[in-house]
Amino acid sequence: MKIFHTADWHLGKLVQGIYMTEDQNYILNQFVAEVEREQPDVVIIAGDLYDRAVPPVDAVHLLDQILDKIIHGLQIPVLAIAGNHDSPGRLHFGSGLMKENGYHVIGKISRELEPVILKDSYGEVHFHFIPYADPSMVRNTFENEDIRTHDDAAKYITDKIRENMDPHARHVAIGHAFVTPFGEERENTSDSERPLSIGGAEYVNAHHFKIFNYTALGHLHQAHHVLDEKIRYAGSPLKYSISEENHKKGFLIVDLAENGEVSVEKKFLNPRRDMRRVKMTMEEIFNEKPSDDYVFVQLMDQTPVLSPMEKIRSIYPNAMHVERVLISPISVKEEDSIPKTKMNEMELFHAFYKEVKGEGPSEEALEIIKTIMDDLNKEEEHIEVNTK
Repeated sequence: MKIFHTADWHLGKLVQGIYMTEDQNYILNQFVAEVEREQPDVVIIAGDLYDRAVPPVDAVHLLDQILDKIIHGLQIPVLAIAGNHDSPGRLHFGSGLMKENGYHVIGKISRELEPVILKDSYGEVHFHFIPYADPSMVRNTFENEDIRTHDDAAKYITDKIRENMDPHARHVAIGHAFVTPFGEERENTSDSERPLSIGGAEYVNAHHFKIFNYTALGHLHQAHHVLDEKIRYAGSPLKYSISEENHKKGFLIVDLAENGEVSVEKKFLNPRRDMRRVKMTMEEIFNEKPSDDYVFVQLMDQTPVLSPMEKIRSIYPNAMHVERVLISPISVKEEDSIPKTKMNEMELFHAFYKEVKGEGPSEEALEIIKTIMDDLNKEEEHIEVNTK
């Protein structure tokens, strides 16, 4: 069975005040073209279809269009679960009706844990849905007071699935969680993804998923496997923050063999615009070729630049952010420890300049300020003489 594994579409995403809907439309239609070309048996979306519980209308329309093209246009079923950004109730609405047409979506965890069963020429493949749910919701649903963390919830659910697994079928799990090899704390792969809980209670032990032939995960935005090749994150199809600058975005093509073994291929998608850093002086930027990319500019000019974003957008019209990078002082000099109350004018200027720019003033700057101070002192002396 050929499976397309994708996740974290985040439709309706707003990045630095810019809606990403046009870029999402572009990349998802590229994804649909790959579905048409490869003709998989099923498409999995492992959570975070939307970026918020109440998505913008344009985001809802885009999801409707993409699902219509895959399910009705190409006659390929789609299996989806809610992520932590989705509204479980809204996503679950109409699921009973839609499954008859090939769209199997589970927004809310339920006691039944019934798999969706699809068949290929080798027999049945059971898809087990584990949507994102707060531990308290899992605790109340299963009436088990011992469930306190995300790891507790995942262990309980996978244990319940194990009890009823058909030994003659192949099994695929679809989950949305922060899974690490042993449930230990790890860094998130993107600063655009919010924590699932406070402290260390969000991490889930990957060993709970070893009972499945393949586990299709969502939540972390960088594609990677956890513990072994069968437990994988597809990553997001687009970069949603500059922390994802070096991610290679796409989706996974999973081939599930007759004996349950899997082979996985990463398929890359080409965005309408890249998201990247630009670290240059303003003069260097003006010599660059104009680009529509989403850029985060680090200005290396050591003197203030008037209206920097306006100037930058003449070359990068979709620039998202600009900041000046000040060079850190190489060493701390003796005058740094002198109380400001005991400094003369030149020493005060030197300390202020270093505090603002991260380095001491140049000889040219010192000569200019010395001339200005001399002129001011002469003017004060002239005023004092005339008032006597």
